[in-house]
Amino acid sequence: MLNGKNILITGGTGSFGKQFVQTVLANYKPKKIIIFSRDELKQFEMAQTFNESCMRYFIGDVRDLQRLQKAMKDVDIVIHAAALKHVPIAEYNPMECIKTNVMGAQNVIDACIDNGVPSTIALSTDKAASPANLYGASKLVSDKLFVAANNIRGDHAIKFSVVRYGNVLASRGSVIPFFQKLLHEGATELPITEPNMTRFWITLPEAAAFVLKSLERMQGGEIFVPKIPSMKMTDMAKALAPKLPQKIIGIRPGEKLHEVMCPQDDSHLTLEFDDHYVIQPSITFSEKIDYFTNNLQEKGKNVPTGFEYNSKNNTIWLSASELLEKIFLSKKGED
Repeated sequence: MLNGKNILITGGTGSFGKQFVQTVLANYKPKKIIIFSRDELKQFEMAQTFNESCMRYFIGDVRDLQRLQKAMKDVDIVIHAAALKHVPIAEYNPMECIKTNVMGAQNVIDACIDNGVPSTIALSTDKAASPANLYGASKLVSDKLFVAANNIRGDHAIKFSVVRYGNVLASRGSVIPFFQKLLHEGATELPITEPNMTRFWITLPEAAAFVLKSLERMQGGEIFVPKIPSMKMTDMAKALAPKLPQKIIGIRPGEKLHEVMCPQDDSHLTLEFDDHYVIQPSITFSEKIDYFTNNLQEKGKNVPTGFEYNSKNNTIWLSASELLEKIFLSKKGED
């Protein structure tokens, strides 16, 4: 699927970008992998690990349409992973979040259309479903832009889809490295925002694999949602430090008690497949697409009216041993 292809990853120096590159290099022979990001130090550091002849490192910002247009020349696949993701920082700097997550998303779309990029997948977040904070709201707008882009592609044989998943286990800035840092520093307790809080969890290799599978499945306009496990935050803290007490500090601004990936209001648009859900577009495209059968000939079915896929009603749960095993495998993959 990716052999001989030119692939561009926005925000490619992040945790997902590095894992995606590692997965692609291990399984395919792409012509080029272009890392498009704005941090020269991170690019320099990444190039020490990923220095294959197919690798290209482009300094640029998704806020800069002209730079995107140049970077996307002859590109076959775009993975849009660039975003401002820190919830409290987005609340404090709302316009900066909008410039990157919304205007930057439109710039990516425009550059893809101008260059005739055949396939684009934008990464989303569970926080985009029924958003309670600016980061989630900005990603919801981004999702809508990428879905609607299928209506403005004209005669170009190109398609845009979205992949939405939950918290990435052990990724940079997530709660597990934060807890591990506290434990390393000799913490006598772990802070928990709310005792009943639950979250979806996915590992970086699982996220990269799901995006690759979505590239094969996509027809344009879908939001792909993997079936992944949930875990209570108190159980997570107990798994990491069984004998350490927990201190309840209260929910932070913009946080939810439980995360949602397929909202109830979209139940009439949601299809269930064996290992994932698909949220169909709410708008009608000029080209009629049967989302019940994807490009891999997998068959989906309607979910019940009022269905909501959230981290509380999930049927898949992580045990303490499974969590520790996933953390170990994640670290092993980084070595």
